[in-house]
Amino acid sequence: MARLQSFPAGGVAVVFGGGGGIGAALLAALRNDGGFDDVITFGRTSSPPVDILEDSSLQRAGQVAARAGEIRLVIDATGFLHDDQQEPEKSWRQLDAQNLARSFALNAIAPALMMKHMLPLIPRSGKAVFATLSARVGSIEDNRLGGWYAYRSSKAALNQLVRTASIELRRRCPEAICVALHPGTVATGLSAPFSSAGLEVHSPAVAAGHLLSVIDALGPEGNGGFFDWRGETVPW
Repeated sequence: MARLQSFPAGGVAVVFGGGGGIGAALLAALRNDGGFDDVITFGRTSSPPVDILEDSSLQRAGQVAARAGEIRLVIDATGFLHDDQQEPEKSWRQLDAQNLARSFALNAIAPALMMKHMLPLIPRSGKAVFATLSARVGSIEDNRLGGWYAYRSSKAALNQLVRTASIELRRRCPEAICVALHPGTVATGLSAPFSSAGLEVHSPAVAAGHLLSVIDALGPEGNGGFFDWRGETVPW
């Protein structure tokens, strides 16, 4: 991708989840871009280590980032679909309260807490972006197949949180942007078991380039939006 052109010179970019497939690719692309004075990542193994479900941990992350300079870009590249204890539901018969709560905690509550601690640190003037990775399956209007109850509903909750935060953000920082982004299907551990034959699958590096291009093209009118990797609006 071409160098990011739309942000004020300098400033700091922050990536939550830089140890994951897409997060690592975003981190590398931003550091190679050279448009920011510093690019910082936070996660379980960062310094300081950050627990995305703990207020105090995210508050500390914000303080560390703010000391590095003006925070111009924050990307939340975290997210949870499955692991060895939990799989996407195929039927309502598989609904489980603990699994639902876990998905909501990681896919909605954690990003909400990131917004709580990072949005107040965004400069009041000039372009700044908070972008979180959502998913097309979180679109209520686009839901044609059913299933995946926990993941779909937690991402739909995330989209509402983004939309709500964007309204408050506009009052404080008219040029700032808070958005949800759908990265497409990416060749990572999250999506690998569910990639269908014939589906367009991108490498993490290609996906990162697409996402940064979308972010670079966003203006204030995009605040509160839900966009895919092409920059096209995804229905709520």
